[in-house]
Amino acid sequence: MNFELNENQLMITQMVRDFAERQIRPNMNKWDAEEHFPVDIMKEMGKLGLLGIYIPEQYGGSGFSYMEYATALMELGKVCGGIGLSVAAHNSLCTGHIYYHGNEEQKKKYLPKLTSGEFIGAWGLTEPNTGSDAMRMKCTAVKDGDYWVVNGAKNWITHGLSGDVAVVLIRTGELLDSNGITAFIVEKGTPGFSAVKIKDKLGVRASETAELIFDNVRLHESQVIGEVGQGFKQAMHILDGGRISIAALSCGIARGAYEASVKYAKEREQFGQPIGKFQAIGFKLADMATEVEAAELLTFQAADYKNRNQKMTTQGAFAKYFASEVSVRCGNEAVQIMGGYGYTKEYPAEKFLRDAKLMTIGEGTSEIQKLVISRELLK
Repeated sequence: MNFELNENQLMITQMVRDFAERQIRPNMNKWDAEEHFPVDIMKEMGKLGLLGIYIPEQYGGSGFSYMEYATALMELGKVCGGIGLSVAAHNSLCTGHIYYHGNEEQKKKYLPKLTSGEFIGAWGLTEPNTGSDAMRMKCTAVKDGDYWVVNGAKNWITHGLSGDVAVVLIRTGELLDSNGITAFIVEKGTPGFSAVKIKDKLGVRASETAELIFDNVRLHESQVIGEVGQGFKQAMHILDGGRISIAALSCGIARGAYEASVKYAKEREQFGQPIGKFQAIGFKLADMATEVEAAELLTFQAADYKNRNQKMTTQGAFAKYFASEVSVRCGNEAVQIMGGYGYTKEYPAEKFLRDAKLMTIGEGTSEIQKLVISRELLK
């Protein structure tokens, strides 16, 4: 087994690192304070090929694997979790759903625009009353000739306001029927389709979050992805891969917090020596470094399973659960190591901690990951 980064990963690491230092780091605190989603930065990343990393070149993508995708998210996470989350949601959820489950006409119509950054993508499963309990969704679609009439709402949707196209899971059958949910493609500007921005989030504030509202929205049957009633199964497949992206982003946030802590521990002096010389601080750094390495290995293992088209439900849950919890622990320890300074926005620790917390919630909470893992183990 070769643990070294391949040539493509090394290239992407340097490219993303240079871009992040030049375009993201100087502005990230302002975006965070103002809860501003920089659409122009997303479009620039589209030009770099970061919005369709694993999509084949025939659809405008970069044609890389999940290894390169995970590497890019790790680098983004080291700088800004909010921007990293936007790239993850765009790639894994909206673009990925159309790529894996859409027909050829849908792929040709939407993927080139999504991979280039011309379109920003959103994906909607969660509702105001349903999170993990997705089969109780109340957003419904009723057939009317060649159209489906949609009513209801979706909540906590990344890019819900700025997104040009959204893949949305809507109930077309009976409540609690896993074969009663269908995936639809919805374009911005469709009559009756609107969004309201969700404000005052704890972290990842540069990533836009919104509620989607459907008021007698008419969607043509050509906007159905795959077969009617297969949306829930499609969503579970998409989330398997999406958990790798959150794991990778978590690794990046964790490593960013760790590296900032090492730098501070070398520079900050107390009692006549750098604080890193004290065992209390040194042991914290050792724990952080060990857990970050372990989280990255789990993430790349899941990515390897994905690349080889092997069932990776357990591996994805392993990686997402462990890496997200590690990111919170590293963020917390970074604040502790920096003391009073770590509690201020002048230093990076508090932002790493705020951004990290969502990683344990989005795309399946830590508790849901443990449920997924335990069910797989007991089959």
